[in-house]
Parts: sequence; structure tokens; C-alpha cells
Amino acid sequence: MAAPQDSVDFARANQSHADIRDAVRDLCTRFPDSYWRESDRQREYPEAFVKALTDAGWLAALIPEQYGGSGLGITEASIILEEIQRAGGNGGACHAQMYTMGTVLRHGSAAQKAHYLPRIASGELRLQAFGVTEPGSGTDTTSLKTTAVRKGDRYVVNGQKVFTSRVQHSDLMLLLARTTPRDQVQKKSQGLSVFLVELGDAYDKGFSVTPIDTLMNHETNQVFFDEFEIPAASLIGEEGKGFRYILDGMNAERILIAAECIGDGYWFTERATRYAGERVIFDRPIGQNQGVQFPIARAYCNVRAADLMRYEAARLFDAGEACGEEANMAKMLAADASWEAANACVQTHGGYGFAREFDIERKFRETRLYQVAPVSTNLILSYIGEHVLGLPRSY
Repeated sequence: MAAPQDSVDFARANQSHADIRDAVRDLCTRFPDSYWRESDRQREYPEAFVKALTDAGWLAALIPEQYGGSGLGITEASIILEEIQRAGGNGGACHAQMYTMGTVLRHGSAAQKAHYLPRIASGELRLQAFGVTEPGSGTDTTSLKTTAVRKGDRYVVNGQKVFTSRVQHSDLMLLLARTTPRDQVQKKSQGLSVFLVELGDAYDKGFSVTPIDTLMNHETNQVFFDEFEIPAASLIGEEGKGFRYILDGMNAERILIAAECIGDGYWFTERATRYAGERVIFDRPIGQNQGVQFPIARAYCNVRAADLMRYEAARLFDAGEACGEEANMAKMLAADASWEAANACVQTHGGYGFAREFDIERKFRETRLYQVAPVSTNLILSYIGEHVLGLPRSY
């Protein structure tokens, strides 16, 4: 008796995912702990790793085959990032290319896609920068102050962005700016537009960058626009509808960040388990003690649970169904699980957890970011409270 078609499709998908995992793991073996440790110590961008990932085609996963990409779904993209983290790396150096891609794919013109996507897929261009957050607005995106005023065949941009990551290692930047003053629109979400900005000679034309020194090795910056001119053809989609375009990509961003946290969570529990089995004190491995064993086991359970929510959110996203609830929960649960696992791992290693040579303190710093970014835990809880549970709006 033949297997049901759903079972056949599931088996094929699992095998495909196994192939992706194996290939990404194989690539990551070329970049061991010592590579990431030295990159962190020197505060260097992991250029060699990003190039290898690009050359292998993994950063073009979401680009359709007709433009030179793999045409994969968000599920496969999330697996790629998970495996990078699980191998001890840091996908934060390059993950934006995946979650910003949707804005161009869904809302870019045929000419824009034909011009940019093949060059991004080949690695000729990098789309790694995302200019949205501002010092005075934070996550209140509709209150941003950066303006783009149309003047003939150009837009003139003035304003400031903050925590604009990877901009010094990117050829292109997605920029959200106000094109219609807030007092001239009915809703504050109206009048915002998205632009795909070429950065090649931008530094000579009113575009400047000031790096921000952070807790972890994460290249992020303040960006300033002073009478900065960009071609009108840089506009993505329709003028004034940019906020909706950006929202479209946020579910993808949350799912992919969740996958990175899950990879971190597995890394921490695997390192803690190995050390607890090897470290002998009082003539017995410390993992025999329930005080050591139970926190690791609980952290592992929570990572596994978050992993299931990640897959559910990714399944809905790939099917074109609403997934805001699941994407937000996946990000929150995964960030909480990775942070719990990080603490359990440090505690298991004791003093060695703070020694650079064990890499735990580096990963500890890196995974802490996701309690805050790209959206804080409290904002996710507010979203669930209002939009899922129907409670009064809290802000």
C-alpha cells in the first residue's frame, strides 16, 4: 500500500532539511571556536565567514531561482541560521539579508528585482543594513523624524538612525523615512516610505556613520543624513505605504531570530551537558548531582518547546497564512529559552564559564541581545495581550 502523499512530502522535506543541516555544519567546521573568539577579541567583522556563506549560496536562500537564488522558504532559512548558532558562530553578522529580502521581493518593481536580486544572490552586492530605529522613537516607529522630500527626480533625506547594524559592510540599505508630514495624514502609520539606498558613494554626499561600541562584537552604528540625495527610483512600492511594507518583513525577522536563539540554546545545553559529564569533583562527575543536572534538563525542555513554535510559525509563513501571533511567541519563547540555557551553562562551568577560552562568556553576551532586539519581550507580551487575548491596549 502506497504511503499517503502528505507522508511522502513530509519525508522528502525532512531529508532536504537534513541535507541543509549537514552542508551548513560542514561549512561551519572551517570556522571553529578560535575563529569567533579572535574575531570577538579584535572586534572584527567576520568577513571570511560571511564570504564563505555567500559563496555557498546560503544567504540567497530566499531569493527565487529565476534571480539566481535557491527559492527556499523561511523554514529552510531558519534552519541555516540555527545551525550557524549551534556551531558556535554568530549569524547576526549577516542575517539581515534574509529578513530584509521580503520587502524587495514582495513590493519592489520588476526592474528593481531584475537589477538587484541577481547581484545580491551572487554576492556582488550585500543587503545587510536596515535603517528604521531612531534615537527619539525606538520601537515607536511611526514617530520617526527622518524625512525624504521629493524634488524632481530625487528625494532629499535628512535625519538620523541608530543601531543600524552592518552598514559599514553593506552595499545596500533599506531605509524607512517620512515622505508626508505627520500632521498631514489621517493615521500616523501613513506617509512613511521605504527606499533601497546604494551606499557605494553615499559617504561623499551627506551620509555619515558613527560606530556604537557594544557589549558583544556586533557592528552597529548611528547614521546621519544631511541633505542626502537619492534617486526617485530608489522608492520601493508606493510612496506613503512603507510602514505596511516593513511590517510584512517583521514576522520573518522574528522567526529567523527565534531560530538563532534555538541554535544558541542547543549550543549551551550541549556544552553544559558535556562538561557536567566530564568534570569530576568529590570523586564523581558533577552532572550526577541533581542541582547541576536539573537546570540543564529544564533548559533543554524549554529550547525544544520553543523550537516547535518556531516550526509552526515558519509553516504558517511559508503557506502565506497569518502568523503574527506565532512569530512573536516563537521569538519570545526562544529568546527566553536561550537565555535560561546560557545561565545554566555558565553555572555548570563555574569560574571557567567566565574564561574566554571556553567561549561561553562570548555566546552569553551575544544571546542576551535577543531579550531586547529586534523587539523586546514586553512589547511581545503587549501584542499578545491586545491582539490575541483582546485586552485593552497598554500603550
